[in-house]
Amino acid sequence: MIPQTSPGANYRAHQREIDEAVTRVMQSGTYILGKEVSAFEKEWSTYLGAQHGIGVGSGTDALHIALRACGIGIGDRVATTPLTASATAAAIEMAGAIPMFVDVDPRTGLLDPERLELAIKGAGFRRLKAIIPVHLYGNPTDMESIMALADRYELMVIEDCAQSHGASISLRKTGTWGHMAAFSFYPTKNLGALGDGGAVITNDRSLAEKALLLREYGWRERYVSERAGLNSRLDEMQAAILRVKLPYLDHENSRRREIAELYADALSGSTFETIQPVPKVQHVYHQYVVMSERRHEVLAFLKKEGVGALIHYPVPLHRQPAYHSHMPPQDDALANSERLCGRVLSLPMFPELTNEQVSKVIQAVKQWETTVRIPA
Repeated sequence: MIPQTSPGANYRAHQREIDEAVTRVMQSGTYILGKEVSAFEKEWSTYLGAQHGIGVGSGTDALHIALRACGIGIGDRVATTPLTASATAAAIEMAGAIPMFVDVDPRTGLLDPERLELAIKGAGFRRLKAIIPVHLYGNPTDMESIMALADRYELMVIEDCAQSHGASISLRKTGTWGHMAAFSFYPTKNLGALGDGGAVITNDRSLAEKALLLREYGWRERYVSERAGLNSRLDEMQAAILRVKLPYLDHENSRRREIAELYADALSGSTFETIQPVPKVQHVYHQYVVMSERRHEVLAFLKKEGVGALIHYPVPLHRQPAYHSHMPPQDDALANSERLCGRVLSLPMFPELTNEQVSKVIQAVKQWETTVRIPA
């Protein structure tokens, strides 16, 4: 079976260096917020072109901490897309705020700036304080337009970069456009640890200081909480592993783009549609997503042929029981998100995929189209 993603393969590619890094941490006797975390925070923020990086326990915590550092709290409203993982909305509610869902562009699957501005002007978006654009599938959102809106309406912007490690817009990395950004280092990410981990990124020193306090009980002085904080610390082991893997990120993202090009060339002219990149971006293909009206049949056929595929994501957030109360009053307000959620599926995508494996995936997809969808 060709898996849809394979963090295990990624580990094996760097096994010797990772083993050495783990041994180094074990021998140091320091396992929380030590030299490895400090070094990774500096290396990661430098790679992105940002001033400050704060390692935290997960990508969800990174969003939560960034929201609170930006002053977002109880009763405030935060605009975001319903076409994302539940973590985006969960972090908003963890901060005491209310997620407000705005529809996506049907071509990109990303937060639509035009619909966002219409929503900002609407009565239902009173007390709107922030925007969380999600760089879904490794495809950067139109940050130039979103930042222009944020400036116009005096809103904070926190980028959800959980799937966009190394992606850029006009040669500027995602995570450096908004007031703050949140990254996840979950094992399946383009830059993944061997457990949970995350980081908050910002170019604002004051916001960085607030995030530092929030990640560890609000301590500036140990055991004295200056403000109400939480316990969310990137541990030394994960930081050491991420330091090993970071130098390979650009090369691995380049391989993802090669695989995406092979898929795109092979599927050109087929009945499968693809998610389109925004102009002037460098996509990093955390997922390679195609769309089909009969995607469950496609998934079942691919599985039978030994090809793993998944759905990211099958149910938009506003249709999930936990967030159904945040449905907009207009029935068709999120129509694009609902249609995409009903059609998307992700083909296998990870840097260690061989061309032979990619060919097998393509062959299986074409076989479904010619022998199942269009029987002789």
